[in-house]
Amino acid sequence: MGSQAEYDYICPVCQDIFTDPVLLSCSHSFCQECLQQFWRTSNTRVCPMCKTSSRDQPPVNLVLRNLCESFLRERNERRSSGSEEICSLHSEKLKLFCLEDKQPVCVVCMNLQKHDNHKFRPISAVKKSGWGQILYNFLLCFHFNLVFYGFLFYLILGGAQYSTEIITGETATQ
Repeated sequence: MGSQAEYDYICPVCQDIFTDPVLLSCSHSFCQECLQQFWRTSNTRVCPMCKTSSRDQPPVNLVLRNLCESFLRERNERRSSGSEEICSLHSEKLKLFCLEDKQPVCVVCMNLQKHDNHKFRPISAVKKSGWGQILYNFLLCFHFNLVFYGFLFYLILGGAQYSTEIITGETATQ
């Protein structure tokens, strides 16, 4: 899908793919939770975009919900196939990693309200440091095991030598 078509699946309030979209009488759609939260904070039942008065319980936008679910399924299939080097929302390269959300993002995603005040790192640096941390942890475990099992071997060997001395009646301290 092109980025313009994907834009149609984004809630204007949360700037994310619609979750349980509802349809207002003015034909604008919002996530149900986003709309409810807007109405609670503004103490009015108006459209967040055009300020048209709306009823208390807008109907679920079934068509949009089905399209969003289909889009998310397709996006997840693309991700699981290993071809996720491009942002599925904006068709931009994933160059950054959001440290708060722990996910790769494109430059356009970085500027969305969803990522306000978040810290970002170049994705290449995160990949390197991620493997570096895994390697460090592995080597640390390996070192611990080497020391532990070396000490255990020393005890066993020493115990065997001590047992031999007791059986033969010889002691190493004589």
